[in-house]
Amino acid sequence: MIIAIIFFVWVSAVAILGLSNPIVRHISMATSIATSKESFYATEAGIEDVAYRLNFGIPAASSQTLTVGDHSVTTTVADESGGKVVTALGEANSYFRKIKTHLVLGTGVAFYYGIQAGKGGFFLENTSSVTGNIYSSGPIIGSGNDVNGDAVSAGPDGLIDGIHTTGNAYAHTINDSVIDKDAYYVTINGSLVSGVLHPGSPDQATTTLPISDDQISLWENDAETGGIINSPCPYIINSSRTLGPKKITCDVEINGSPTLTLTGSVWVTGNITTKNTPIIKISSTLGNKSVSFIADNPSNRTTSSKISIQNSSVFQGSGSAGSFIFMISQNNSAETGGGENAIEVANSSAGDLVVYSNHGQISIQNSVSLKEVTAYKINLKNSANVEYDIGLPSVIFSTGPGGGFGVSTWREIE
Repeated sequence: MIIAIIFFVWVSAVAILGLSNPIVRHISMATSIATSKESFYATEAGIEDVAYRLNFGIPAASSQTLTVGDHSVTTTVADESGGKVVTALGEANSYFRKIKTHLVLGTGVAFYYGIQAGKGGFFLENTSSVTGNIYSSGPIIGSGNDVNGDAVSAGPDGLIDGIHTTGNAYAHTINDSVIDKDAYYVTINGSLVSGVLHPGSPDQATTTLPISDDQISLWENDAETGGIINSPCPYIINSSRTLGPKKITCDVEINGSPTLTLTGSVWVTGNITTKNTPIIKISSTLGNKSVSFIADNPSNRTTSSKISIQNSSVFQGSGSAGSFIFMISQNNSAETGGGENAIEVANSSAGDLVVYSNHGQISIQNSVSLKEVTAYKINLKNSANVEYDIGLPSVIFSTGPGGGFGVSTWREIE
């Protein structure tokens, strides 16, 4: 009987072990899969964090570690032509997952105002006008000039003075203006309002300009990837040619009647001048993409890094809707109290043109017609007109096309 009992116990033990081993392996496998999934989700969170930062102008380090719950993710960001490559490596209890995404620069930048100024404000003289909305973090001052849209002068020092707007007006103080719709204000003097008065209204929030310095640096890096032109200096374009992406290390002059076809961003570390009757256009192969033409001399942003657009310069997109040439100046004279113009647009220049200066003053005069003007300070003279086409997001105005980065690829890698 003892032998029978021992044999039975031995058989039972073998049977139990035979049954338990698959169960243990199954539990171990399930645990491994769950931990691997945790690593994957943490990796997804890390790469989404970086993509969000890049899209909304929040600084993103070239390499950083993010903690997600009890797990860590290391992300790296590298430049490539036309965008960024973001890689994320997640780890959970020694289980690793890796994801890579290619982000491409968007085809537009989000503007919802025909004209936007920073704290320097903007000023309308003579018969100059705006067709579209106006937003300013400084004063809006004219002498009866027309604004065919809404006008906003934000902040506690907001001032609208001497403006006729066909839409609504928002400012802490409104003086000597004609407003066809509603007025939102704290103080109003000598003004005619056809719509509803809203005394004691809260001041509208000031905002940053829509294209950050980081975004401009991305376009500069993209231009440099196409090669560097060091001579001749100044770089004179007086015959038709194709250009871009390129970095040019001196002043650029586009003179006469050439046709300059842009196939990518151009970064000029000096001044840009166009005069007489040149045509500057975007290659039709780029579809609805826009192209930046940047004047930025990092060693001199006070008296250099300027753009002068004269005579009958014509700017053309690619032929597809939503394609514009962005003339961008990084001159900062106005922001630092100087009197230099970052960008001057004169005479009958026109076309698919956006002029932009984060830190400088843009002066526009004579019979100029533009799609968008944005700068720290803006001065419209004579018969200049800014015609709304694209815009910057606001809770006040209707939405418009977006910008930033788009996802080209997003996949897990070994």
